[in-house]
Amino acid sequence: MKILNRLLALMLLLLAGSLFWIGGQLLVAGGSPYYVLAATLLAGTAWLLWKQAAKALQVFAALWAGTLLWALWESGLNGWALAGRLGLLTVIGLWLLTPWVRHSLGIAKSSPVSRALLGLALGGLIGGTAWIFWNDRITGGTDLSTTSGGPVDPAAKDWISYGNVPGGNRYSPLAQITPANVGALTEAWTFSLGKEPNGEAAPFEATPLKIGDKLFFCSGYNDIIALDAETGRQAWRYAAQANTEGIFGQTCRGVTYFKVPDAPADKPCAAMVYTATIDSRLIAVDAESGKACATFGQAGAVDLLKGMSAAPQGYYHLTSPPALIAGKLVLGGWVTDGQTTGEPSGVIRAYDAVSGKLAWAWDIGRPDRSGEPALGETYTPGTPNSWSLMSADPALGLVYVPMGNATPDYYGGHRTAEMDKYSSAVVALDVTTGKPRWHFQTTHHDLWDYDVASQPVLVDLADGRPALLQPTKRGELFMLDRRTGTPIAEVTEQKVPVSNAVGERSSPTQPFSTGMPSFRGTIPSERTMWGVAMIDQAWCRLRFKQARFDGPMTPVEADKATITWPGSLGGHNWGSIAVDPVKRIALVNSSHVVTYSRLIPRQAANDMGLKPVAKPSFENVAGPVAQAGTPYAVSVAPFLSPLVAPCTEPPYGMISAVDLNTRKLLWQKPFGTMRDSGPLLLSTGLPIPMGVPNIGGSVVTASGLAFIGATQEHMFRAYDLRTGRELWKGRLPAGGNANPMTYWSDKSGRQFVVIAAGGHGGILSGYSDKLIAYALPRSTKQQGKSQ
Repeated sequence: MKILNRLLALMLLLLAGSLFWIGGQLLVAGGSPYYVLAATLLAGTAWLLWKQAAKALQVFAALWAGTLLWALWESGLNGWALAGRLGLLTVIGLWLLTPWVRHSLGIAKSSPVSRALLGLALGGLIGGTAWIFWNDRITGGTDLSTTSGGPVDPAAKDWISYGNVPGGNRYSPLAQITPANVGALTEAWTFSLGKEPNGEAAPFEATPLKIGDKLFFCSGYNDIIALDAETGRQAWRYAAQANTEGIFGQTCRGVTYFKVPDAPADKPCAAMVYTATIDSRLIAVDAESGKACATFGQAGAVDLLKGMSAAPQGYYHLTSPPALIAGKLVLGGWVTDGQTTGEPSGVIRAYDAVSGKLAWAWDIGRPDRSGEPALGETYTPGTPNSWSLMSADPALGLVYVPMGNATPDYYGGHRTAEMDKYSSAVVALDVTTGKPRWHFQTTHHDLWDYDVASQPVLVDLADGRPALLQPTKRGELFMLDRRTGTPIAEVTEQKVPVSNAVGERSSPTQPFSTGMPSFRGTIPSERTMWGVAMIDQAWCRLRFKQARFDGPMTPVEADKATITWPGSLGGHNWGSIAVDPVKRIALVNSSHVVTYSRLIPRQAANDMGLKPVAKPSFENVAGPVAQAGTPYAVSVAPFLSPLVAPCTEPPYGMISAVDLNTRKLLWQKPFGTMRDSGPLLLSTGLPIPMGVPNIGGSVVTASGLAFIGATQEHMFRAYDLRTGRELWKGRLPAGGNANPMTYWSDKSGRQFVVIAAGGHGGILSGYSDKLIAYALPRSTKQQGKSQ
């Protein structure tokens, strides 16, 4: 034991030295003195252990007790905060209490205190492990004795657009799957996309549509696929032959379906399916055969680069399906982040759904022009774009466009008044003219990459007012009157920190949705810095003290690093929210991930070799980027410890329900477990309910269920919408980072729930090419058409 004691002494001495070095810097920076004091006691423990002195236990006991008092003073009874502060010391302390260590130090092998502490620790370990797995069980009912039949309204059987309805509420009136039987849900079929034509894996985050007896969806490289809705067997596949060169992400979130009014059913292209491609084409195919619609555009496709300024391949492309309203397909486009001023235009365009002819174009820089640019001209470069999902209100004749900001993201001194006016706003465009009727800006003069990523969701309130809910990356959920853009729930302008960057003119105030719950999470502070062990926690505290953080909306600066909270992941992202329009309950999933950023003066950026890339990649978007044409490049990264774990304490993801009548939270809980994540990018395999980052959305049904994947964990879940109780889960081959959907199949008289389990590189949730459908067993006895 002498050798083991001395090995432990050396480890404690190394830990003490590291803590003293980091803790000393932290103390000089104005941080907590705890780590210097702890290092001193650890060094004392190490010296006494080396000498085989029993006093080592007393010194360590003083350290542990002092740490407990300090932890309680800093964080109260916050379990995650206490675990980060006490975990490592508790493991060391329990080892020191073992009979063989005590005996080697010349004292009794045990004492009433040591036995009690070891017993308490063992009981806690067993009880905690049992609770983790008990909490992870499926609690939904399995009663299949009486289940409802199909809906009376045939339209309720389908899922006709990305959010099911033009207003994007992600609600289905189906109710065969209920809290009483969801525990019996089982995998019905699986479809594999296969690899992309160049042999590489492609992301898969599409939400299928279901019309009649077919599902329609796209691959990440824009092949359009039709499946039999009952069996998942392929009916046809259209090969888009998309050029993937220089395309970052290779994402297609879905397709659009249009039935031509009064067209004979047997006429080719009487119903069409559209995809907006990663190589900037708008393609139309026959919904029945999968063949290109020759009369649409040029041989079935419209060139979306027409009128755009010259740029490298992949700087402009499309990832989201067009919005359909009044026989028009309305779309924006994705523009590569952070490269330069004057990147391709963020123009919003509408095309005739039958012919593919341009109906109108809304170019922020040329509001007087509604058609294509004249020969030799282009749409205005560098204007805010809309890469996410749009919504529409056919009765009002409006399409609601969630806008990004002008390129590049983290500097705006060059932006025009027109760019600033519509940047990071939701804009209501008249579907006939393409002209704005109103706009509401969620972030003034955006310097944080807070583009509006979420699809606006339309809902009618109990008093009859037509509302629009706009989730944002900021974690603010705005409720607006969708006729005028006027806030229904209170919005206040609050003072925020201002930028000190050369030539910048940041806004002194920002809008906060004070009339709705906030989904920003816990505000970062030195006390909320977290770590698996003491060293990484001290390191995170030091990095926090070395950075600028003056609260939400702290601008990125060059003199020191800046904490951005929430980070550009959100808050809320493209998965948006789901709303039950009958119960008026919104299901909201959110991420709590902080970024650590810094502006890089131009000369330093030049010395680093930062320049606009010729071929975009993930590193060119999520790492240091050039921001050419401005005084600064920028470095943006998640705020992670040396163990590649977040520096802020959990949870990192939440799921919540909001009562839209009272505008209060019904419930809120951590979303997802550590099963597929952990320090050093290793999966723990344990379903510890930490709450994890998430990308993707949900679907809610008339039976009061909510289905959602979205997490870094490879899991698909069902919740009771009213109570938040987790009722069911299904293991996925990768993260379900897509929006699920649900539909009815007459062939077996069953409701299906479908999700693309493609994973997402941005949250390290794996990769898969699987589309998976779930349903109740075929032997289900039905009561008849009760819906």
